[in-house]
Amino acid sequence: MLLTRASEYALLSLDNIRKSDSPIGAEQLANELCIPKSFLAKILQSLAKQGILESRKGAHGGFILAKKIEEISINSIIFAAEGKSPAVFDCTSYAGTCPNGTIGSCAISPFLMNFQTKIDSFLNGLMLSDILEA
Repeated sequence: MLLTRASEYALLSLDNIRKSDSPIGAEQLANELCIPKSFLAKILQSLAKQGILESRKGAHGGFILAKKIEEISINSIIFAAEGKSPAVFDCTSYAGTCPNGTIGSCAISPFLMNFQTKIDSFLNGLMLSDILEA
């Protein structure tokens, strides 16, 4: 699976949020990043549900980081934005993702599972702080 704009927008939003001294609303972020507000609001809510962001209500409400950027894995951001773990191929070690239902007897299945495991490990070890400038 290629990462979609949802992951891109999540990363861009997190960068803007971390630079702010106060909570940022979805509308302000959407305007700053030229992203449709309704689409961005869904992404931000997903990030909040996964514990990456904290949503604050009220006149001075908006979103703030719920964790330090050194504690937020890229994998968790992608999962929140996409609604599923990032898969390199349609058929991976994730149950039910083999389009032919032959993951156990497929000749390249062991390679694909090993490759996916390495990608998962890399994305779990890569933190938001690793990709953003200080």
